[in-house]
Amino acid sequence: MQNEQIKKEKLIKAIREASPEGQTSCAKIFALADEHGISRKEMGDLVNDLKIKIRNCQLGCF
Repeated sequence: MQNEQIKKEKLIKAIREASPEGQTSCAKIFALADEHGISRKEMGDLVNDLKIKIRNCQLGCF
């Protein structure tokens, strides 16, 4: 359980580092999801929870 919390904290730190000014791109978020072994859906939920805005969306949604 503690190991999972440490992994989540590392992931959150990586997301914040990839999101200067509270913004990042889909490509960066997709790469972090792959690097940390989580689904893009889980990553999207986490990014939303952290209130990080997505720009340069590959789907043209944001």
